[in-house]
Amino acid sequence: MSDLTVLADVARYGLVLVLLYLAYVDFQTFRLPDAITYRLIAGGLLFNMVLDIRFCSPQDAFFGAVFGFGFLWLLNKAYRLLKGRDGMGMGDAKLLAGLGAWLGWQALPAIVLMASLSGLLGGLVWLYWKKQDRSQAFPFGPFLAFAGIIYILWPQPLRLPL
Repeated sequence: MSDLTVLADVARYGLVLVLLYLAYVDFQTFRLPDAITYRLIAGGLLFNMVLDIRFCSPQDAFFGAVFGFGFLWLLNKAYRLLKGRDGMGMGDAKLLAGLGAWLGWQALPAIVLMASLSGLLGGLVWLYWKKQDRSQAFPFGPFLAFAGIIYILWPQPLRLPL
């Protein structure tokens, strides 16, 4: 095994640990700390722009960060226009931007699809377990984080045709 392969594996599993931590924090507090999400974005951009090993091209990393944040920001803005309140926190948008910065914009459709489907099922279980109605909030960050982890560990079967 070459040094570059080992370094890529260290980065991959380090990223998984950060995502597990973010999922845990969001599950407990309904917050994704800016101190970590901003570093996740910057780390992904630097990793893909500076190092010889990378998970995607620098351009794909940049657009991944922009599209990841922008998609959830626009979705929240539309929800706010319809309902008069936020539908999700911007920590989720920063987390998706971080995943886009590490994995590229091409990973975002699969991650959002997995997170949305698992979030739908998980949200129903969450609301039933907490004995709350549908209008109550539940954390979406853990579903984004776990979808990102699945994509990091098993990317090939999850690629969507673009």
